[in-house]
Amino acid sequence: MRPRPLALCRHITYLGVMDTIPEPSQPRLRQYGAINSLGLWTLYKREVGRFMKVWMQTVFAPVVTTLLFMTVFKLAFGERGNLTGDFAGLKYNDFLAPGLIMMAILQNAFSNTSSSLLQAKFNSTHVDFLMPPLSPLELTIAFLGGAITRAFVVASISAVAIQLSGLASLPIAHIWPILWFGITSAVILGALGAFAGIWADKFDHLAAVTNFVIVPLTFLSGTFYDIKVMVEPFQTLAHLNPIFYMIDGYRYAHLGVANGSLMVGVIFTGVLTVASVVWIWALFRRGYKLKA
Repeated sequence: MRPRPLALCRHITYLGVMDTIPEPSQPRLRQYGAINSLGLWTLYKREVGRFMKVWMQTVFAPVVTTLLFMTVFKLAFGERGNLTGDFAGLKYNDFLAPGLIMMAILQNAFSNTSSSLLQAKFNSTHVDFLMPPLSPLELTIAFLGGAITRAFVVASISAVAIQLSGLASLPIAHIWPILWFGITSAVILGALGAFAGIWADKFDHLAAVTNFVIVPLTFLSGTFYDIKVMVEPFQTLAHLNPIFYMIDGYRYAHLGVANGSLMVGVIFTGVLTVASVVWIWALFRRGYKLKA
């Protein structure tokens, strides 16, 4: 008769003394509900910790760039920068500041997701977020959440620095456009950055998206000027630029005046936000350029 393994025996007798050996315990499986909140929170903290670890590059440098823009334009225009039209009576620097803050939101939201995913692909560490029990929706929320956080950190510091330095006045006429256009803009550009990071095979591809998509749309959106000074058909084309509505809506939050229709801007950015989230969710679900 084959003896039972020692590990399975409950009792053994050694020198006439009964001893007890505990049975091996079975590993307990972690149970998750509809949402893996622990994994979602962990990936979000990873995204935030990644850019905060190099805050001189990811936070301080964009703030300095925004302040340099404000300083250069203030020196260039001085007190001659009073506007006409919809913004009549406003100083040019007060008009410019909200546009530069929104530009910081757009650029940093894009940079956070694009650099995170591209570096993960280069370092072959993207398996760190593909192997854990995280659904495509949870991956989407975590990466876009990191983009929103970085965008708002940079924008908040930039706004406070502009106000305290006296470069411009930033009153808050309405709070809801700051939240709506700030969050939707960060989600849309964060989603575009996630796509660029997934699609790109090298940093040249990422630079191409930045130089030929993000920068032209930003500079032609009324960031530095009232779009009504543009001649046709460029003024009409500017109203088809989604970044125009983001900047115009955010500028309305501070100045109480808008170039275009706020209702159109809210609908436009809302539809783009939903479409962007679904787009990135579909890419993660498919494993496009992430799974072998």
